[in-house]
Amino acid sequence: MKVFSEELVDKVVDELQIADLCNATIGEVLLVASRLEELTGIPFIRMDQGSPGLAANRIGVEAEKAALDRGVGSQYPPAAGVPELKREASRFVKAFLDIDISPAACIPTTGGVAASFSSFIACTQRLPGKDRVLFIDPGFPIQKSQLKILGVECESFDVHDYRGERLKEKLESYLKKGDIAAIVYSNPNNPAWICLEESELAVIGALATEYDAVVMEDLAYFCMDFRHPYGKPFEPPYAPTVARYTENYILMLSSSKIFSYAGQRMALACISDRLFNTFYPELARRYGDSGIFGQTYTASVLYMITSGCTASTQYAYAEMLKASSDGKLDFNADTREYERRAGRMKSIFKANGFRIVYDRDVTLPVGDGFFFTLGYGGMSGGELLKDLLYYGVSCINLSTTGSLQQGVRACTSRMTEDLYPVLEARMQAFAADHPLR
Repeated sequence: MKVFSEELVDKVVDELQIADLCNATIGEVLLVASRLEELTGIPFIRMDQGSPGLAANRIGVEAEKAALDRGVGSQYPPAAGVPELKREASRFVKAFLDIDISPAACIPTTGGVAASFSSFIACTQRLPGKDRVLFIDPGFPIQKSQLKILGVECESFDVHDYRGERLKEKLESYLKKGDIAAIVYSNPNNPAWICLEESELAVIGALATEYDAVVMEDLAYFCMDFRHPYGKPFEPPYAPTVARYTENYILMLSSSKIFSYAGQRMALACISDRLFNTFYPELARRYGDSGIFGQTYTASVLYMITSGCTASTQYAYAEMLKASSDGKLDFNADTREYERRAGRMKSIFKANGFRIVYDRDVTLPVGDGFFFTLGYGGMSGGELLKDLLYYGVSCINLSTTGSLQQGVRACTSRMTEDLYPVLEARMQAFAADHPLR
């Protein structure tokens, strides 16, 4: 039995002026679910927005309070970041990736969104003729929206059918045209939670070097591939990264998920030292500055967007990074809660006829974590999104992430203990009303 009638859902969709519910954005789905809860008092299983579901890390909270008490709120922070954060960012990258990046090349940004926005600008303007971006999809829809704002064209392909040895030929078919400035992906992946393996990253890195494209590696879910014992400072195994295979990279690290510090909007763009210090005549001509990539990135691009990051939050981030590198904060143990939630949620869905859409990496079944993907029978992603809303479950259509597969993305972050029996009852009702042949 449906929790919400089709008439009520249609009324809310019309009220919110959503043109196409089947292809609604994350924000639009969120609005529909919130409005239905408001009208009826019936709680949703919220699998739409990827907002952290754990408490903000106390080390960061206390460090930020202390910074404010010291009076840092009265002065503008340096655009390149406070020295403490830059130093600890460099050390953190060494501790958990075994990659050397100087403190100067670790730039704080107001969230990963600002990091990607600034990187798109700098990367697509550094060399004449290299002005397009290639997405290894599925991916974060906002990044494509950023390119629309900038008027930058992009290419993309769904990696589902191009894993392992098949990746090289597919990737090179785009790069050999000569106009790709940057390659973008997240690892672990939002929305599919697949993880590019070392052999695939080696291919990406080698091609990025050969064709002079910058790899923008989004590490928002850092060390959250829980199938492996990552997250021990200065000890292998180190988390996979393209930085082992090329010097053309920008690593985007965020405090939002690993430290549950999303409300303070703090991330890092960690640029390879070689790229950071490279002179590009086109940047010098456009901005009238030194033309050095890192300086242009920081002073002529990023500063124009955010004018620097909140000073107190920089000190909070620095302290959380330091505690992690010192072995005093096990962020990986904290975020394993998402692994537990995903395992329980997947079990409920699979017991009621659902399947995992992106179910494998090259050598292993996909792991459990912050996101997973669901398909059901022959339903399209849009049909499944819409029908799940009637049963009080909100999610997003995979097609909005660049995926060619039929299904939806589910997020585990807002699941709570009291909602598991609710989810089970609703999915039993869904399965009864949607019998599989």
